[in-house]
This record gives sequence, C-alpha cells and structure tokens, in this order.
Amino acid sequence: MSRILPPLNALRAFEAAARHESFTRAAEELAVSHSAISRHVRGLEARLGVQLFRDASRGVALTAEGSHYLQRIAPAFDVISDATEGLSDTPAGRVVVNSEPVFAIKIVMPLLAGFQRSFPDVELRVVGSNDLADLDRYEADLAIRYAKTGHLDEPSDLLSNAPIYPFAAPGYLPDDKLLPEHVTERPLLRDRGPNIWIDWVKRAGFDVVVPDPPWRMRANLALEAAVHGAGIYLGASDGTHLDEAAGRLVRVSDVGFRQGSFHLLTSGQSGRRKAVRTVRSWLLDQTTALRRR
Repeated sequence: MSRILPPLNALRAFEAAARHESFTRAAEELAVSHSAISRHVRGLEARLGVQLFRDASRGVALTAEGSHYLQRIAPAFDVISDATEGLSDTPAGRVVVNSEPVFAIKIVMPLLAGFQRSFPDVELRVVGSNDLADLDRYEADLAIRYAKTGHLDEPSDLLSNAPIYPFAAPGYLPDDKLLPEHVTERPLLRDRGPNIWIDWVKRAGFDVVVPDPPWRMRANLALEAAVHGAGIYLGASDGTHLDEAAGRLVRVSDVGFRQGSFHLLTSGQSGRRKAVRTVRSWLLDQTTALRRR
C-alpha cells in the first residue's frame, strides 16, 4: 500500500518554522532562503487544504490544525534521526552548546581543539549568551547556566561549584593582598549582580561601605579588565584558573564563598542523539576538577 506523504523538504521546512515560530530562523537552521521556507510551507498548506500558520506580532504562530500536525509528525522526525544515527559506529553531526559567556570563553573554548581531535565527525558549536536558549525548540542541544540557588527547576548535571574569590593583576595591590582601604579606593569589578562585593566584605570582616561600581559591565569584560590592571575582580574561580596559571591574575584573599553553581541542561529530544550524549559526557569529564573545588 502506497503512503500519502508530502515532499520531505516541505515537511522539514514546516517542522523547523513551527518550532521557531519564524520562517527566518527556520531558514537559518536549514541553510536555505526565507523565500524557500515560505514556498515549501505554502505548497504544503495547498496540498493539505488547511492553513498551518497565521501572522503574529513576531514571526508566525501555528493554527490549531498546524499545532496538531506538528505534534503528529515531530516524533516521526525523531525516529528517522535515531534510526539514521544508529547505523553509524561513531558519533557524528552538529551539536550546539549555549553557554554563559565566561564559562564558554574560559572553560569550554580552551578545550575545543582537544575535542575536535577526539571526535572529528562531531561539529561542536559553542554560543556564548546570557539568554537561555529554548531547548524544546532546538535552539540548542545543550545549555550551560548558572543557578544562584545551587539548583535548577529542571533536570541538569552539575558542572562546577563556582567558588567566588577576589582577583587582581599581579602587583596591582601591594603584596597582592586585599585590604579594607582598597575596597573604597580601587575600582571594584564583579561577574554577577546584585553587588556581591557587599556579601564578600561582610565575610571578610571589613568595616567599610562598599561603593556601587559605576560601570556594570558583562562578566567577561570585567574579568578582562582585571587582567589588564583596571580593578579588582570578584567572581567564580572556575573562570579565572587559566589566567591564574598563566600569571595574569592572582587571588588577593583567601576569603571566598559560594553563591551558586554551573549546570548543564540537555534537550529532551536531541539528548537521545549519540553526538549530543558524547558532548555531554565529554563536558562532565573535562569539568571533574571544577566540582571538587
């Protein structure tokens, strides 16, 4: 018995556009033009005799028929993907990791070359962003996020305990030691808000009023500013270990504390892929020392 199947390219265009609620982002994912996505979707609508999308304030939105159709065909794409990957002995394909910038720059990227040598058939893409990717819409396969409470509301793997200490460039402070007067006299840099310097000063027993930093820059910029002698950086030592090892930063106090931790989230669907499981295992293995701090 022959199957009633629309063109596969039209189904792929519809499924991607439906997940992203955007023809533009679907086009980017499938590496085709916006007009190609639109043409495939309109052709599919004509073939099915229903309207799958309606215009929305930002992009498009699924109609009731479109939502029902997506729910029915999406599992089929997962089955085809799993079956195809199962024929290969080695992990292969593209894996996107969405990560907080400092973690991406200071921890993941220095390890990227080693990953490429070990898994040449996996294209690992690391996207540094403070905005959490929507894993359910396949905006990323894995996401690395900081949880101030020490845990997330959804299943995740602990990557790092992220102990917080103050750091500065060698020689920026006399004897590389942070004293109470330095808190009020030197620029204070931090990697998180609200002002964690207030918490640190209390723990250190300093009887000083902490000024609010006049320039609340991104964490990766604050860390780089400290490396070049522009202030004292208070942040997770996980992001400073390479600069410490290279002699670009020194810890200027043994007083530290934990405010949260870094976690790895995995997409429910893409997490079944061999390549995604490989990256997840690799990240957990590479960050073992960070969890022991």
